[in-house]
Amino acid sequence: MADGPQRPMNIQLNDSLSQQWFTKFKYICVPLLEKSQLSAGTVATVLPLLSNLESTLLDASGTGFTLSQSLVSYIFFPLSTILRRNESSAIPDQILEKIFGVLAILCETWWWYCDTQIWDQIFKLSSSIIGGAEGKGKGKVRDDETKEAAGRCLWAILRERRAEEVPQESPEELLRTRVSQLQAHSESLQFMPILGQTINTLLLTAKSSHLPLQRISLKILHALISVYASEQFLPSILPGVVSSMTRIALGMSSKKGWVNGDIVALSLGTLERVIVKSLGDDVSLREGVVRSVVDLEDFINLADAPAVDPKPPELPPYLTPRTSSWLRASASQLHIAINSLTILVNHPTPLALVALSSFSRAILTSTYLTLPQSRPLLLTWLLSLSNCAFPEVSQAAHHALSELLTAASHARLPLLQALLEISKENLSSLPRSIVSQDDTKVEHIAGQIEAICQLATSSSTSSTGLGLTSISLGIDTLLGPTGGIEKWGFTLLSVLEFTSPQTSVSQGSVAQLLLEDNADNLDTINFPEAMLKNVLARSTRDALARMLRALGRSSGENSIYAVEWFVSTGRYSRTNNAIAALWCAARLLEGISGFSLDEGGMAISSGPRSRKLERFARGLARDLAELWDESPDFNNQTNTPRTDRQTDDSLLKTEFTKGFKTIRATLQVAEPRATLPTLSEDQLILHKIFRLQLLSISAGILQARYASVLIYVIYPVLHSVVSPTPHLSLTGLATLHFMSAVMSYASPANLLLSNFDYALDSVSRRLSRRWLDVDATKVMAVLVRLVGADVVQKAGDVVEECFDRLDEYHGYEVIVQGLVGVLGEVIKVIEAEEPPTQKEGQDDMQSSMITNSLEPLFEWLSHRKDLPPHEDVTHHVPAPHRAWGTTKADEESVEKQSDGPTTQPKIAENAEPAPTPGQALTKQMVSRSIYFLTHASPVIRARILTLLSSATPVLPESALLPSIHLAWPFILNRLNDAEPFVVSAAAGLVESLVTHVGSFMSRRVWDDIWPRFGSILKKLDASDDQNALARRGYGAVGTESAYTHSHRLYRSILRTMTAAVAGVHMQDASGWQVILAFRRFLHKQAHEELQACARELYVALGRGNEDAVWLALMATCGHLTGEVAYLREYRWDIQDNVRAILNE
Repeated sequence: MADGPQRPMNIQLNDSLSQQWFTKFKYICVPLLEKSQLSAGTVATVLPLLSNLESTLLDASGTGFTLSQSLVSYIFFPLSTILRRNESSAIPDQILEKIFGVLAILCETWWWYCDTQIWDQIFKLSSSIIGGAEGKGKGKVRDDETKEAAGRCLWAILRERRAEEVPQESPEELLRTRVSQLQAHSESLQFMPILGQTINTLLLTAKSSHLPLQRISLKILHALISVYASEQFLPSILPGVVSSMTRIALGMSSKKGWVNGDIVALSLGTLERVIVKSLGDDVSLREGVVRSVVDLEDFINLADAPAVDPKPPELPPYLTPRTSSWLRASASQLHIAINSLTILVNHPTPLALVALSSFSRAILTSTYLTLPQSRPLLLTWLLSLSNCAFPEVSQAAHHALSELLTAASHARLPLLQALLEISKENLSSLPRSIVSQDDTKVEHIAGQIEAICQLATSSSTSSTGLGLTSISLGIDTLLGPTGGIEKWGFTLLSVLEFTSPQTSVSQGSVAQLLLEDNADNLDTINFPEAMLKNVLARSTRDALARMLRALGRSSGENSIYAVEWFVSTGRYSRTNNAIAALWCAARLLEGISGFSLDEGGMAISSGPRSRKLERFARGLARDLAELWDESPDFNNQTNTPRTDRQTDDSLLKTEFTKGFKTIRATLQVAEPRATLPTLSEDQLILHKIFRLQLLSISAGILQARYASVLIYVIYPVLHSVVSPTPHLSLTGLATLHFMSAVMSYASPANLLLSNFDYALDSVSRRLSRRWLDVDATKVMAVLVRLVGADVVQKAGDVVEECFDRLDEYHGYEVIVQGLVGVLGEVIKVIEAEEPPTQKEGQDDMQSSMITNSLEPLFEWLSHRKDLPPHEDVTHHVPAPHRAWGTTKADEESVEKQSDGPTTQPKIAENAEPAPTPGQALTKQMVSRSIYFLTHASPVIRARILTLLSSATPVLPESALLPSIHLAWPFILNRLNDAEPFVVSAAAGLVESLVTHVGSFMSRRVWDDIWPRFGSILKKLDASDDQNALARRGYGAVGTESAYTHSHRLYRSILRTMTAAVAGVHMQDASGWQVILAFRRFLHKQAHEELQACARELYVALGRGNEDAVWLALMATCGHLTGEVAYLREYRWDIQDNVRAILNE
């Protein structure tokens, strides 16, 4: 009952609102009607009125006001009057543009009610303006903006309306009725030529460089073909529309490169509609052009079908009948056109790629009977788009494939068959494409196979997987025992030839350089990439790796057989196939495991693994670790497996010989075998690199349960870390970091410390007489460096192991040198962690004897005979030497108290503190390494001297000096060694001893060391004259480089004497010899480092005997004459250094 009064009230409000808007439009339409006859004077008035009318209509539509039919007719009347009263060519473009803008707004409402003739007239008017065919003759050429306005008007009467746009209080079937009415008119024979001419015009304007005009033309074309063009008419316009849309999508009419994404989307949408409506399965079945076979009755009807096409019905000349011959010809030409669109798969905009995906899905769904030859091509597009980097594109392609391959339609089985054919063709063409170095083709094929594998992945493991059983079973068969992997696997391996990356090779391993100062601060290290000889682009290599991972992921545990076969081939083959096989096995195993080495160990999920996979990973790690214990050269001719390509019967070459067989004059019955190819040194390195990757993957599978396998694996990894080959060393370090991460260790140091016994045992087993590995000592050294400070807790075992092996192999220079290097690493760690030992106070003996002033002497001389000022003449009796009142009993009680427990702390305070574990370990190494000072190898002698130098600041005097005293004769002999670097190391040891235990060296320096230093300086003078690196010139001293043995020896001697002068009592004669001997290093032509060391020496000498230093240096410069004039040296320019020394 409430609606009754409400409805009249709404009617009154609408009438009032309509009256208000009518008044506004009246003030515009009446003057516009008065000025309908256009002239030069009225154009300036009409143009603002039209603009005001357009803005008022926009305001009305913005408020939600709906124009009534009468109001629309009222507004349309002045517009039609202008068009009737003026010649079309006389109407300016601006006026016509505004008229079409107003008409477009009116037609949004008028489309529902206008008469068909009005719709027809607006259609013709807009079409004539767009095509430039106004009236008779050629017509006036309008600008692009006017054509665009006419196109918007035409779009307003042609666009498809939705049910929500139906006017209020209108019947629900109004939309369907109105569309049917307009379709009937457009499909009439009278209107069909106009429609064809309009489509031809729009095909031309769709190629315009004016983007708004091009965009509206494509929209109108899509609407005409989808709604208003009849099925009988579309075959006639099919060639023109397909050709134009193809050219527009590819940008053939312009030279700017890729076409905008929205233009491509509109052209593909138009192309899709014209193909589906022209030769789609539905229309072709209705007209009997093709036949569908679904059941037995269809087979019977197919057999009864006539062999010759029936005579087509009589049609107007502009209509084309559908026949079988027409379909074959059209399908062939259409396939060529569609194939030309393949380049759009690489379009840079997601909008175009999504449109291409939609186009492919629509054509595959609607033309599986009429376009069978295009089916693989369109599927290939969808597979490529499913791997697109844009998420919206890949999701759209996956959704399209899901609808095509899982829906219960007649197209599903042909599409699945086409998918399997694509897979076979790609697998067979992949090796040929790799050999031809066609990276684009290889990347495309790998992406296709990856996309097919993603379709086979179950939805439980992949958010986009479809779980297609047939595809999954096909992949399982391919990678299983019955998949013929012996044939296609060898074909693939034969074209995958790996080469080492181009990097510079250093003497030490790259991993050791990385570990020098920041072993605990290293970030995650990526595995270095290997190069493929036939694949140049990195993206192509990544595509091949993703393809193999996808195969493993889709097949799961069913592909373990393929991994085993690849590993077996890589283990036993002697050709390049071995390297490629291990790489393929690693990528497949990554797919099975669900992670990639590129992601790093921290990104691996800790989910449960199947027992089968864990058991395989455990056995794989043990088998691969054993390869490091076998002979490194793959040159032995035994144990060749039957899986080698050389013995594969299916690959034997057919040979035709002609003539007699030569009889060999030998007792050998068997035919001589050709020498099998062997792996080069670089290939062996690659073989180890991929083995390490497989070890890392097995660690990622087992994770914390990998500890049981670590005893076999830890030595191969550390052995690779110490390799001099950079990429192998980095791979070993990356493997160590990866294992630490997946086993939940904070760093590799923690991993090695927790399994230190495993590592040390693996090294010791390879240093036995039965099993000797020269690199084992390097492994032990890098083990110590990796563990760092915590190695002190375990280093006792390392030191014992080193000296046990030194006793056994002391005659083998390489092994002894390596073991001494291990001891040096232990000393470095202890030296970095142990605080410097507090030595007994070393007084500066020279400075204690210095007399800064003679005033006290003069004072004493002047008063030496003076009497004391107050002389005490009192005679004192002898006084007791103890305090008064102390009795013998008191002394006994004191003695008893002194025997009590209070004396224990006093003894503890005076006793030397117990050595730390590091000091005890260092003492053991020093005492046991002294005997190697007389080793036959000069390198080992130098290493031992350096070891003792490093141990000097760590040990207290009580632990150090007995060993040094015992070894002193050997140290002196090393100063007379024939090798300069050994002499330099001995001088470095003396320098360290003088610096830290100066009191012990006080007599030894001047009695033993200085005479030998003097002879060494004379020998160096003679040798520098014959040294190619010696400085040339008048008075030149030393060498140009700071890295020669003579330079280092000079530096050690200078520093040793500086420390000796400062910390050891110097005799005057020896001091004068030192002052004279080192003047040469003050020459400004000497090396800067030697000049600095010499200045420090003379400053230290000046603290002990300033007058002697002044006398010698001034005489050398020529500033003194007389008895010291012989000290003058003209060849040395030491003025600047002397001035600096005397100013100290």
